[in-house]
Amino acid sequence: MHIWRAAIFAALFILGIVSSAFAQDITLRSRDGAIELTGTFLGFDGEFYRIDTKFGELTVDSSGVLCDGPSCPSLTDYVAELSVSGSATVGSVLMPALLESFALRNGLNAKRQTIGENRFAYILSDTRSGKMVGIFTFRVTNTDEGFADLLAGEADIVMSLREIRPSEIALAREAGLGNLETPNRARVLALDALVPVVAANNPVNKISLTDLARVLSGKLSNWRELGGPDAPVTVHVRDANSGLSQELEDKILHPAQTTLTASAERYNTNAKLADAVARDPFGIGIASFSDIGNAKPLLIGGNCGFSLRAARRSIKTEDFPLTAPMFLYVPARRLPALAREFLTFTRTPPAQIVIRRAGFVDQAPEEIPVDLQGNRFTNAVLVTDGDNSLKELKRLTRTLSEMRRLTTSFRFETGSTRLDAQSRSNVQQLARSLEAGIYDGRKLVFVGFSDGVGPAQGNLTIARKRAETVRRAVEQTAETADLDQIEVLTDAFGEAMPMACDETSWGRQVNRRVEVWVR
Repeated sequence: MHIWRAAIFAALFILGIVSSAFAQDITLRSRDGAIELTGTFLGFDGEFYRIDTKFGELTVDSSGVLCDGPSCPSLTDYVAELSVSGSATVGSVLMPALLESFALRNGLNAKRQTIGENRFAYILSDTRSGKMVGIFTFRVTNTDEGFADLLAGEADIVMSLREIRPSEIALAREAGLGNLETPNRARVLALDALVPVVAANNPVNKISLTDLARVLSGKLSNWRELGGPDAPVTVHVRDANSGLSQELEDKILHPAQTTLTASAERYNTNAKLADAVARDPFGIGIASFSDIGNAKPLLIGGNCGFSLRAARRSIKTEDFPLTAPMFLYVPARRLPALAREFLTFTRTPPAQIVIRRAGFVDQAPEEIPVDLQGNRFTNAVLVTDGDNSLKELKRLTRTLSEMRRLTTSFRFETGSTRLDAQSRSNVQQLARSLEAGIYDGRKLVFVGFSDGVGPAQGNLTIARKRAETVRRAVEQTAETADLDQIEVLTDAFGEAMPMACDETSWGRQVNRRVEVWVR
């Protein structure tokens, strides 16, 4: 162990020297001497130099130039460097597990060493030669700190449990990091969810999002109002800077136009929060799906009788209303080849297995037969009203009964025609599957659904337009796919198959969706 400790600190020392030299000028000359560029050395990824010149920031292929100056790196002993910062939920277990699997599959040894508080490093070396090829350093704190490190030039990748804020997008643009909300800058690594939890002996089993917001704000303070005992409610949440806590504000409190009660008890880890709730007979908390511990999860329900459970499939499909994507944000600059290869690996089928084993929800599409779709068809029957509705329900049953639903679904941001973050990632994922020929010879149907507010015919028209919008987005993204090998159609059934109650805004949001069915 002491040998690896010495190796790590030696590598960090060398990299520190290189970093301190970045402010020095270098000169790049073409091999025939015809072209010469002088500027401030910004970085080297093993293939390309990055320098700041009088012409602006340039990226130059190292194979075509000679480098002169004290900052010039070694082309033969290059060690890829990547700094990752942000959410401890993502960085403590999931990212290390993915990195270790990536190394194993690429003939590399991955050795981990703590290098300070909340910091550790992975040294990657070639299995045969023992040559060091990369060092990945991690700082695991919270989402806010991750973005702060990126903006300060101290991180290459941000691990986040929430979407980037408008203010962070603006600051990143000003810092020359590009638009961090575009698909090539923001990627969904895995899926999690906010889950209301109580102690196992608490008699309450279900709560509406409206009541949950009232509980979290302190406006509902006695369990008796929820059908429980005559006892005060104690609220447990994560610390204010955690992505989980900020997602709570975005998904539950802000839509209800309220704020968290000042009496809420806060915790700096998901495990501590779940354990506190499990030991508190009158407590309620918002836990991570990946770390519920011994607490009891509550169903999300409404007055209409529909209820939704946090489960792997309902989180994948985003049917569960409190699904929380886990993001990696990458700036608009060229990362080392080893880092790019790792990011590509995180989207592969082997990586999805690692994600599941780490306790999170992966993004690998699954096909769900009709007989495993829970009470969805029952809900459709319950809301049928009148001859037209019955006719549409029969058409739905005839169309979908011989098909399977993909867990790849699409939803739009509230009051917008823009797909939400998870759905934008799903466009990329489904497009890659089409390009790989996974659905060649099969039939794919993009099926639009709506809420039940307003005239049925109008809802059907809107649902069909949404389905067509998603289909176009997927086809345009799948640039190399041979779409002649696939039968791609759109259909819509409007309000015929609700997932949640239309009485609340979140219920209507869940019901407005585009599903993908295959045969």
